[in-house]
This record gives sequence, C-alpha cells and structure tokens, in this order.
Amino acid sequence: MSDRESTEGIRLQKVMANAGVASRRVCEDLISSGAVKVNGKVVKELGTRINPEIDKVVVKGTPIQLDVSKVYLMLNKPQGVVSTMQDEHGRPDLSQYALDYDRIFNVGRLDVDTTGLLLMTNDGDLAHKLMHPSFEVSKTYQAKVHGQITQPVLNQLLAGIELEDGPIKADKARFLSASGNHSLVEVELHSGKNRIVRRMFESLGFPVVALVRRQFGPLHLGHLKLGAVRQLSKIELGAILKAADKKRT
Repeated sequence: MSDRESTEGIRLQKVMANAGVASRRVCEDLISSGAVKVNGKVVKELGTRINPEIDKVVVKGTPIQLDVSKVYLMLNKPQGVVSTMQDEHGRPDLSQYALDYDRIFNVGRLDVDTTGLLLMTNDGDLAHKLMHPSFEVSKTYQAKVHGQITQPVLNQLLAGIELEDGPIKADKARFLSASGNHSLVEVELHSGKNRIVRRMFESLGFPVVALVRRQFGPLHLGHLKLGAVRQLSKIELGAILKAADKKRT
C-alpha cells in the first residue's frame, strides 16, 4: 500500500471480511481500535484501500491470507500411502485426497509406514518457508516401540544420538504408557531428516512398531480420523502463517 491517498484498491474492511476475519462491521471496529496492520504499519482509517494481491495484513499479531483461492488442507495420512501427489510405481498416493482441488501439493513428507498429520496446500510461498532448512518446523510424534522404555533411554534421546548422517537429539521426550513388551513414547524434534524418529529408536535397540505424527508446528491432528482430510480453520491458518513468518535463530 502506497503512502499516497488513492481511490484504487479495495476497502480494507471488505477485504478482511471476504477473507473470513469477521463481519464487515466487526472488521471496522478492529481497524478503528488499532488492531490491524498493513505492511507493518497500524491503520485506523476506515477508508483505507489496499491491494489484496500485494499488501500484507496482520490482525492482532496474526497474518491474514487475503487470497481466497489458496487452499490449506490437513490430512491424517494412512499407512501404505506414499507422500507424493503422483507415484511413478502406482502405489497409493496423496492425489486421492485432493480430487476437488487443483495444483495441491504436500508440505514435507511422512514415510510410507508412518501415519498422521500432513499439510497440503497450493500456497507455494508458505510451503517454501515451512520446508526451508532454516525454518525447521517443530514436529511431535507418538511412537510405539518394541521394548521397555526407561528414563535413561529418554535421557539419551534428549542428550543426543550419533547416527550415520550426524548427531541428532529430541527437544522433548516422554513416556506415555506400556502394554506387554511395547512402550508408547512421545517425541518432539525439529529435524526433517528421512525416517529420523525410527532411526533414533532403532539405534538404541527399540524398533518402532507404529509411528504417528500428532503435531506439525502449531497444527494439531486432534480427532481427525485416519484417511480423513479437512480445511484448516481460520485460527489454524493464522497460526501457521505466523509461524512461517518467524525465523528460527
């Protein structure tokens, strides 16, 4: 948005309402109260016009996606599905979950035997940010492993393990439950290395029987059924956009 007054563009409150922020009246109240920033500057004038294709709008610290053509989907990926939109070997892939959308692609990957949260979108800018090595989005997994997990094992995960492609450590690790000769453990880490959770446990002598990704950044799988897909809520979308705008140090 330029500093000069202009009759070009669309009124800010209309753009916000169209993006699903709130009703136009509530959007006007948000603007008047100073809760809205456009390109980093607080805007209180109700007559302000913007270009939704260029200008960046933030409401109460949360970025707003103004492009209504953008799609953001959460999938609970089943076991046996490869993390690609088209598998050259004919295996079950992600295309079956995006039949109603054009040019959707997955953000990151889950290996074929891992289930859980996978983000799919047609927003290339967001996907690039989330997959860039400098971002390293936090991911939380629940792993069912063969063997009895004790506190010393959890301490090893937190202290770090030397793998063939370098050291790795969990940010958090906690024991959840045990059944027979199996343990359920929750692990949080930032690494995006291939099969990293499985390799960490296997290096300590605890083969992974089942692995589920429960969280990806601020997104939680919740009660989404296996094989089900849904659009992100406005709150979830704002949270992931905000997370993507933050650079990890």
